[in-house]
Amino acid sequence: MFKLIIRQLIAIHTLAFLVFILGILTGDVYASNKFGIHVLTESEFPVASNLVNSDGREWGHVTFVIREDEMDKARWTQAFQKLSEYKLTPIVRIATKQDSVWAEFLNSLPWPNKKRIVSLWNEPNHAKEWGGVIDPAGYARLSRRYWEELKKASFDFYVLPAGFDAAAPNGRATMNSKDYFDQMSEHDPLIFTLFDGWASHSYPNPGFSGSPSDNGKMSIRGFEWELDYLRKYHLSDNISVYIKETGWANDGNDQEKIADYYKQAFSEAWSHPQVVAVTPFILKYDSAPFDQFSWIIPKTNILYPYGRVMGATDEES
Repeated sequence: MFKLIIRQLIAIHTLAFLVFILGILTGDVYASNKFGIHVLTESEFPVASNLVNSDGREWGHVTFVIREDEMDKARWTQAFQKLSEYKLTPIVRIATKQDSVWAEFLNSLPWPNKKRIVSLWNEPNHAKEWGGVIDPAGYARLSRRYWEELKKASFDFYVLPAGFDAAAPNGRATMNSKDYFDQMSEHDPLIFTLFDGWASHSYPNPGFSGSPSDNGKMSIRGFEWELDYLRKYHLSDNISVYIKETGWANDGNDQEKIADYYKQAFSEAWSHPQVVAVTPFILKYDSAPFDQFSWIIPKTNILYPYGRVMGATDEES
């Protein structure tokens, strides 16, 4: 086991060094801003740009999913060209774990930025998100394999783990993220040294209605708990954080109050120096169960009041 760890450590740091040198030589050609949003489809890029790039900003972030059955090069080439047009920084979440040609496919697309941000799946501490099973060892094993494949395709790939559900309990369908992290590390002691950035789903729990002043694992500062806990597993002290999902449920709640919550969150919790992007879930959703998280009033083109937090106008266009 000790020899295996040493071999893995040498391989990881060799690749990491090469990535660092290439970054110095080529530089990054864009300046991003922290505002972002989660979208369902590429058709929402213009609306997302109006939201996250308002007030003269550029290169806000959009998180979106590409499924394995959506590997249409023509479709996504056009979509990525739109990202350049609207000056949006993509965070791409791959949604299936079967053997595939993810690295080849993603490498073929015209990324708008040098840093190609890819997140490996979604909340695997939910059985329904991982083929019906809870499998921390399997997640760690596949994460390492996909990281290696992406880096072989291009050093420009910037690999994030999945965001984990910090509120999930231990049970038949879910596992507490703390225990999940422990078992990932037990299988692969260096797994948390692998990731280029950290993905977090820092929701304001309980009930997606917590105060922006709350602290701890189940608050909007959940990313701080994750960084602190994973330090013992050698997660980098200065790793960049991408809050890929967060947001208050607006079902029955005061919209102006939620707007105030977002203002406080961006000025306090999310002003943390390691947080580089916050992409609340979700821009537009017209039906249950996710309509309660929509930033646009269902069946309309009008932003909820908290859309003004980013400086956007009330209209979708």
